[in-house]
Amino acid sequence: MTTETLIEPQVNDTRKAALLSSPVEHIDITQFDARPIVEAMSKMSFTSRDLARATGLYNAMLEDPDCSIILAIAGSTSAGGCMDLYAELVRSNMVDAIVATGATIVDMDFFEALGHKHYQANEIPDDDTLRSLLIDRIYDTYIDETQLQDCDFTIGNIADSLEPRPNSSRAFIREMGKWLLANGKKDNSLVKLAYEHDVPIFCPAFTDSSAGFGLVKHQVDAMKRGDPYMTLDSIADFRELTDIKIKAGTTGLLMIGGGVPKNFAQDTVVCAEILGHEDVEVHKYAVQITVADVRDGACSSSTLQEAASWGKVSTAQEQMVFAEATSVLPLLASDAYHRGAWRKRAKRRFATLFD
Repeated sequence: MTTETLIEPQVNDTRKAALLSSPVEHIDITQFDARPIVEAMSKMSFTSRDLARATGLYNAMLEDPDCSIILAIAGSTSAGGCMDLYAELVRSNMVDAIVATGATIVDMDFFEALGHKHYQANEIPDDDTLRSLLIDRIYDTYIDETQLQDCDFTIGNIADSLEPRPNSSRAFIREMGKWLLANGKKDNSLVKLAYEHDVPIFCPAFTDSSAGFGLVKHQVDAMKRGDPYMTLDSIADFRELTDIKIKAGTTGLLMIGGGVPKNFAQDTVVCAEILGHEDVEVHKYAVQITVADVRDGACSSSTLQEAASWGKVSTAQEQMVFAEATSVLPLLASDAYHRGAWRKRAKRRFATLFD
């Protein structure tokens, strides 16, 4: 734990311990073979058939020797039990770059890499009671706020150790992975594995997470001392991700949720064109798993067909899956893992583009 002063709960620890007694256990896609059920679902209708077609498209990405795969993650699927799933995709060379929310990377993966846990909310008292116990709630999942502050301060300490200059979120997350390699308490961390396998991670809205608190403290402390401080450059995020798209050529998108990760990943095509790369390919393959309703016109719920009108993706090989991701993503990922196309893929190591 950090030496910083942490806020202590105001109500007895016995009550808190009872609520934080059932850790979330992350699913292991290597331990079950989803191929038979996905094949059976392909003969069904509704969401089952959509999922089977999406799984076929993901396998096509893995089988295409020219295709680089970008994984986009929004929402709380990591806290909900998919954390080891994402780590396995990196370990098994099933994704080549990641765009995610800061919460996915910091509050969830980095948080557990420090040795902390997410917990099943088997009982949900009123949220004022949870606040008095310093328990944060994500639907039916709990986080110990005191432990989350350890995450905040650790992020600030990493920032303190770096040269005071602008960094893309990719560059800072790489430093987080390097730190975990020496200090982490969980081998199966997405951030650490991405560092080891040269898979770049981008969080264009990085400070919209637990990282934000640590980085604000880093900046304020430096200002008080009259010292320069590290900053994050979101324009560099967009430029570097576009560099990857230009380098990659043929690309496929596996998108969990929507929001900023989805938009940044898709927009690289348009950005490359603006930079003069008029021959840049639209994303050849695209899969999105979401529960967002398309009727409100929001960016997070825009369909892949709609994205085609913006010149971002091809309509030939795309699939929307309208489902809660923790219920279908393990089937898709397990099917692809056990079909084994990843064993023949060349590693892209896109992180080395920026060395």
